[in-house]
This record gives sequence, C-alpha cells and structure tokens, in this order.
Amino acid sequence: MAKLMVLTLLGLGLALFRDHRSSYLTRMNAFREIKPVELPNCKLVKGIESGSEDLEVLHNGLAFISTGLKYPGIKVFEPDKPGKILLMDLNEEDPTVLELRITGSNFDLSSFNPHGISTFTDEDNTVYLLVVSHPDLKSTVELFKFQEEEKTLLHLKTIKHKLLPKINDIVAVGPEHFYATNDHYFVDTYLTFWEMYLGLAWSYAVYYSPNEVQVMASGFDFANGINISPDGKYVYIAESMAHKIHVYEKHANWTLTPLKSLDFDTIVDNISVDPVTGDLWIGCHPNGMKVFFYDPENPPGSEGEGTISHQVVCQKRVKEKKETAGTTYKMSKWSSNNFTLFYS
Repeated sequence: MAKLMVLTLLGLGLALFRDHRSSYLTRMNAFREIKPVELPNCKLVKGIESGSEDLEVLHNGLAFISTGLKYPGIKVFEPDKPGKILLMDLNEEDPTVLELRITGSNFDLSSFNPHGISTFTDEDNTVYLLVVSHPDLKSTVELFKFQEEEKTLLHLKTIKHKLLPKINDIVAVGPEHFYATNDHYFVDTYLTFWEMYLGLAWSYAVYYSPNEVQVMASGFDFANGINISPDGKYVYIAESMAHKIHVYEKHANWTLTPLKSLDFDTIVDNISVDPVTGDLWIGCHPNGMKVFFYDPENPPGSEGEGTISHQVVCQKRVKEKKETAGTTYKMSKWSSNNFTLFYS
C-alpha cells in the first residue's frame, strides 16, 4: 500500500512537472522560428561589444547606455569587469561612445552592475540619472548628477528598500521619485528559476519616494520594462512571460488604475517613449530559450515593436484595428535586444 501511494504521488508529480514544462516552453516562445533580416542602414557602434541593457535619451540627443550587466542565466561577455555607463551623441553622423567617469567617495565602482536606467531633468536643467544596479546580485538604485562639461557622473545617493528586492527597470518622476518593476518575488537564484518555471505571477511594480514606498501593481509573470507617457498620465509595464503590455492611468497621488492589457506574440522587454508623439518602441525577444541558453552558432534574434500612439500602446492590437509588423533582426555577438529606440 505504501509503495502504491509513493508511485501515485510520483506519477502526479511527473504529470504536474510535464504540464508546467509545456506551459514554460510556450511562455518562453521556445518553438518559435524566425527569419532574420539584414538591415543595410545599421552600423556597428564600437565600444559596446559586451552588450547593453538599457538606453535613455535626453531632449538634446545625448544618450546614456548601461552596459556590463551580470544577470543569472544570461550570457556575460566580460565577467571580470564592472559595469559602465556610456554616453553617445545621436546628433553625430557616426556616433561613438564615451565611458562616463563616476565620481563620489562613497561609491564602490568594482561592484557596479547596471540594469535599467532613467533620467529626470529638473527645472534648473539639472540632469539626474537613476540606475538600477545589482552589487553582489542584490538590488539598489544609484542616483547620479550628470555633469555635461566634465563628462562625469557625480554619485549622490544609494537607495535600498525591502519592496525593491529584485529591480529590473525604473522610470523617474523626480530626482528621488520613481516607479520600478521587480521581475521576481524571490531573490534567491534557485527560487527565481522555479518561480518562472511554474508561472507564479508574483512580481510587481512599486512607487518610491523618500517619504513613501508602495506596491502599485502586482500579479505579473516577470514584470520587466516600465515607462511613462510624455504628459505623465499613463504608465506602461511590460509583462515578459505573459507577452503583454499593460496600460495604467496615473493619478495625482501616484496610484495606478489598470486601463487595458495588450497581447503580443513575442517576449516584451524595455519600453522607450517618443517624447513628441508619445509612440512606444519596445525591445522584444522572439525566442526566450535562446536568451537563457546562449549558443554563439545560433544566437538569439531581436524584434523592435513600434506603436501608433501612446494611448494605443502597441502595433499588434490597436483601437483602430490597424496593424504594422515588427522586424526581427539578425544578431551576431550580442545575446539579445532589450530596447528599441527612435530618435530624430
């Protein structure tokens, strides 16, 4: 009888594992085959050979790029070097990148591991750069002041909080005020794997200020990119493993009300917002298995999704029923595409 019970439980466990495996592979788009295309007008920007995770552009065309992210399960090209923030001027015909020197006596550069980034420009035109970092695989938000003439970042503050345990992306709404996504509920690498494998939609988005920290949206299967409309009325959150973009109305007290969720056939990542039109440009992964199981002979592809307006959100499901196709790009060395940016 005892043996029968053990066999029954083992059978149920294997069946449950098989069901979750099928769901996991579907959510990872593991069976999706893509046809890559070569873009004739694309140019290699030297100095970012180790890849980049996020990019933020100022109104004057200066772009900040985070590079050197070390994230569990993702291929790292320079494991022994700390991360960097690079600067690129998109007004140049052939843009190059410059590493921004970080100053500040209390900042540990050796453990700098930059992830999502966001900027805030104050009324006096002071530019603040907020950077998600993972020193020793923990999560912090590093606050910098951009000193354009010196081409440096002055470190002002390190922000930590118990509601910011596994930060992925961030959107600044003040020098020390921001919304942020936690891509997992757990911090431990082993537990985060099972959280994602089992499809536990436990990740969430937080509003942070020096006086108040509050969960504003939850129930995500890997909350990823986050951004805000130019008029500050809407917040957008990418739910990677559910292949969705969520639209929220932002209220004066910083709370969020869900308006709509839009489906994709790809894994959505970071979101860039055109400051003039409000259009969204979304970096996407057509096959998530290739991101986490990197093969240099068969590297991951990337897709860039555009939008028609900030109220419509994505080109796959629009209010007017119009549809335009995303483009799948052929990658060579880099592991994936996390963001898509439009600047003119």
